Amino acid sequence: MDPILLFKALILGIVEGLTEFLPVSSTGHLIIVGALLDFNDDKGKLFEIVIQLGAILAVCWEYRRRLLHVAVTLGSSVPSRRFVLNLLIAFLPAAVLGLAFGSSIKRHLFAPIPVALALVIGGILILWAERRHHRIRINSVEEIGSVDALKLGLAQALALIPGTSRSGATIIGGLFFGLSRRAATEFSFFLAIPTLTAAALYDLLKHRDLLSADDAGLFAVGFVAAFVSALIAVRGLIRYVSDHDFTVFAWYRIGFGLLVLASAFGGWINWPGG
Repeated sequence: MDPILLFKALILGIVEGLTEFLPVSSTGHLIIVGALLDFNDDKGKLFEIVIQLGAILAVCWEYRRRLLHVAVTLGSSVPSRRFVLNLLIAFLPAAVLGLAFGSSIKRHLFAPIPVALALVIGGILILWAERRHHRIRINSVEEIGSVDALKLGLAQALALIPGTSRSGATIIGGLFFGLSRRAATEFSFFLAIPTLTAAALYDLLKHRDLLSADDAGLFAVGFVAAFVSALIAVRGLIRYVSDHDFTVFAWYRIGFGLLVLASAFGGWINWPGG
């Protein structure tokens, strides 16, 4: 196996894991970093799907006791059934809109410049959201109702635009809808499980002809890197939101997006699709 390819796999796996659950857009970062590493061809896109599964596994592992409890008590516990129903309700908007418009979005917006614009706009929206007065009416995931779940699902659907951030849209939407930072953050973690798993399996099925045993080592490195870095990010974010807001992520998005735009318009980097 080419050591340079393995190094690229390691870098992209770390990028995926660190950014998947932070409000900074993992898809946007993978598009930009993949372009810089020249690893954004069809194999690169398939690789991104595989490492996303590593990040999902990290959430499942972190919340394994809670998820196992829900699975075991689903037939007898009203809260467990409500939890699963809320995830299903919140999952549907992105699933329906993704099937309807996903191909068109990937064709026109999966490029560094649109991603950079979305990063900047999203950062400004986070700053605006954080400057509003928050009236918290929901302090935990267990208190979320079906109407709130639908609202969060509609917010998540905005992340079909690359650079928006699935977790960012869900979390900031949650703040607008009266969720505490912890409740919004944890629900975004749980909602990632059906959303990202369905998207990854759909894309894997669609591109199954690109799968090759020769790439097993490459995918394994990226998968493990994504799992470990995502586990660190999930644990760190839950601790962080206990005492901080999301302003730092807003400024990071704005700074990173402006840097990409400056590099494009200044001619420093010849971005694909730019």
